[in-house]
Amino acid sequence: MTLAAPAVTALYRYPVKGLSAEPLTEALLTSGEHFPGDRLFAIENGPSGFDPANPEHQPKHKFLVLARQAALAKLKTRYDDVTRELSIVADDVEAVRADLATGAGRAAVEDFMQLFLARELAGAPKVLEGPPGFRFMDSRSGFVSIINLASVRALEKETGVSIDPVRFRANIYVDGVPAFSEFDWVGKRVAIGETVLRGLKRTERCAATTVNPATAVRDLMIPAVLMRSYGHADCGIYCAVAQGGRIAVGDPLRVTEEEAAGVAF
Repeated sequence: MTLAAPAVTALYRYPVKGLSAEPLTEALLTSGEHFPGDRLFAIENGPSGFDPANPEHQPKHKFLVLARQAALAKLKTRYDDVTRELSIVADDVEAVRADLATGAGRAAVEDFMQLFLARELAGAPKVLEGPPGFRFMDSRSGFVSIINLASVRALEKETGVSIDPVRFRANIYVDGVPAFSEFDWVGKRVAIGETVLRGLKRTERCAATTVNPATAVRDLMIPAVLMRSYGHADCGIYCAVAQGGRIAVGDPLRVTEEEAAGVAF
């Protein structure tokens, strides 16, 4: 089978950790920073120990996440960067519209989650905002995440069922390269449009990928399938932004050795 030219097929951000993917047509990346608008907020599942004055990475289980609370996939959320309002839709009805810049707005989200996830909470939910330069990522060193759609199709062959790539909650979805070839990009230059990324490490998949984003049901044990079929639980990679620039759906992708990059990593 002849592969199409390598290119970006989709872009997503996740303003609130564990909540809805928001599709983008383009994004402006900045050198040394995270994907724009991604994981700006998280909701504590009881006290997490997070200190905004001295922010440190915390394990995902301390927050409301799909890996622990599959019901979150029932919610459709959108965050407005200008108004700082978060909209939460449940059963096709907007249940909350809250300004996350205000205490009252954050309390409205917390009250909703207290009711929606009453039996799954370890403690009182609390909306947290990361201070400048900090994001609520699963990985300490992940800045931008990539999923290769050919790898997803390989998993579809292994399972015999269709897999929504959004299960993997990546920022950049690419196609036109062989399945799992993204693992070879670690330490290499990944040029997309006018942006240059550097592959950092493979992404180990967790229980979040077991949740069907359309039904909120744990219907496919992705980590187990990966381990059984390939001897590892990895799919996709994390990257750093070595050279900022605008990326867009449809942009070509080119991978070269680090030495040829002409960019200081």
